[in-house]
Amino acid sequence: MSEFLNNDKTSTLDGQYPDGHPIRVYLEENFLIRDYIAQFSVMNPPDHYELIQDLFLKLSKVEKHFTRKENQLFPYLEKYGWTSPSQNMWAFHNDIRVLIKEARIAIESKDEHMMVPITAVCDSLHHILQVEEGRLFPRAMEMLSEDDWKEFYEGDKEIGWMFEVDPSQYPAPEYIHPGEDKQRKKLPFGIDDKTHYDEGYLTPEQVNSIFKYIPVDITYVDENDRVVFYNRGDDRVFPRSAGIIGREVKFCHPPKSVGQVLMILEEFKKGTQNVAEFWIQFKGKFVHIRYFAVRDENEVYKGVIEMSQDVTDIRALEGDKRLLDWDV
Repeated sequence: MSEFLNNDKTSTLDGQYPDGHPIRVYLEENFLIRDYIAQFSVMNPPDHYELIQDLFLKLSKVEKHFTRKENQLFPYLEKYGWTSPSQNMWAFHNDIRVLIKEARIAIESKDEHMMVPITAVCDSLHHILQVEEGRLFPRAMEMLSEDDWKEFYEGDKEIGWMFEVDPSQYPAPEYIHPGEDKQRKKLPFGIDDKTHYDEGYLTPEQVNSIFKYIPVDITYVDENDRVVFYNRGDDRVFPRSAGIIGREVKFCHPPKSVGQVLMILEEFKKGTQNVAEFWIQFKGKFVHIRYFAVRDENEVYKGVIEMSQDVTDIRALEGDKRLLDWDV
C-alpha cells in the first residue's frame, strides 16, 4: 500500500477505495500533511515568518485526523480484539500534541530557532504516517466489515477533517423514508431496559445516578412554569425539597428576584432570548447561575433549565494539570 502514497496525487487512490471511504480520506489527509512538511523544508525565518505561521496553523489541523482515529477507528478495532492502537498509537498522538504546542509557542514568540520544534513535529508526523500506511490502515481494512465503514460518516463529520471542503459521504446517501429508523451500529450491550437518547442508551437508575453525582444544581421548569424536576446531590449550592415539585416557579424565588425570573421566562417563550447568566457571592462561594431555554425540534418552547454551580475552585485554577496527584 505504501508505494503509491509517495505520489502526492489522490487519483492514485481511484479504484482502490471508493470516494469518501474513511481510509481513503485518511490517506488524502496524509497527502496534505506531506505537502505541508515539504513546504516547511524550504522555509526560513524571519524571511518566511507569515508563511510559516499560516502553514503551521494548517498543519495543526492534524488534531482532527488524530481525534477521528481515537474516537472512530480505534473503537472498531477494539471490537475485533486489536487494542494496541488505542494503547500505543494514541500515546504517540499525545507526544506529537506536545511537540505541536512547543512549536506553536516558538512561532508565536518569533523565536529565531522556531524551525527546530517545527522539524520535530514534521519528523514525528512522517513516522506516524508510515505506521498508519504500513500497518494500521491495511489491517483495519482486513478487520472491519463494509457495514462497519458505512457507520463512520456522521461521527467523522462531527469531529471534522483537515480539508477546507468536506469529503464525499460514504456511502453515497440514499433516500430514507422519515418513518424508517436510522441505522446504528451493533452495540455490545442489551437495550431492552434502557431509554434511547440522542446518542446512547441509559437505564433510569443510570440517569438518576448521573444527576445525583454531577456537581451542578439542575432544576427543570416545564412550559407551564411548574417545577417538574431537580437533582438531589449531596453538595447542592441551593437547598431543594420534594415540596417544590409541581409548584409554580414564581413561588420558588424570593420577592426581590421573582420579577427577573418572570422576565426570563417571558423572553424565552417569545423566542427573543435563549440564555440568561448570573454570578454571585454566596456563603463564601462564587456561584455561577445560568438559565437555558428548552425547545423541541420545531423550536417550540418546552421549559427552562436552571443550572447553578460553585465555581470557586475552578476560578482559581492556573496553568496545566496533566497528572494524577493521588496518594496510592
